[in-house]
Amino acid sequence: MAPGSGRARRGNEEGTRTHMRTVPSDATDVTAPAGQTDPTYIAFLRAVNVPGRKVEMARLREVLTQLGFTGARTYIASGNAFFTGAGNDRARIVERVEAGLAETFGFEVPTILRTTDELRTELAASPFVGRQPAPDERFSMVYSSGPLTDGGFPLRSAKGDWEVLGACGATAYVRWRLVNGRPVNPVPAIEKTFGVQATGRFFHTSEKILAAAGKG
Repeated sequence: MAPGSGRARRGNEEGTRTHMRTVPSDATDVTAPAGQTDPTYIAFLRAVNVPGRKVEMARLREVLTQLGFTGARTYIASGNAFFTGAGNDRARIVERVEAGLAETFGFEVPTILRTTDELRTELAASPFVGRQPAPDERFSMVYSSGPLTDGGFPLRSAKGDWEVLGACGATAYVRWRLVNGRPVNPVPAIEKTFGVQATGRFFHTSEKILAAAGKG
């Protein structure tokens, strides 16, 4: 996501074109579905490889392996990792990963987890499926650490350069509008509104992340 933040507006405002929908999701459950004993996890790392927060992907894979996870792999430098062998206690997995990253790199790295099945569900529920963004638009997924309830919607920037179109459990669907060729990052506003940690990826990047995770 691009740096920066934007003030957000909530509530039903006359004339808004935002149509909200919230799709049920078990994305924040700490227990895997029955029969799924060893899921493949996708770890989305927040704000890495920006100034002062360098995380080399090779070293990240080493850290995950040292933590006892199996099949550790990464996809592009924005901080996306895949692994198995973690069990089903999601809170404990996040705690282990964040502690290992902080010890290795010297700064906190908030980590958001999804299983491949959860990400597949979130992508399928997206309002962006089958759509092409206009030249001044960008479609993104914002992955959060907790559920995004209807009480926080509608949510959009005061300038109208981004708006949340809906949510699936703990993942928001955000449309950006470029202003003077530059986007504004909605993540800080989403974190503040819902009291969560979050990180964003473009919709097309999320599709590629899921495809890469399935190749292990």
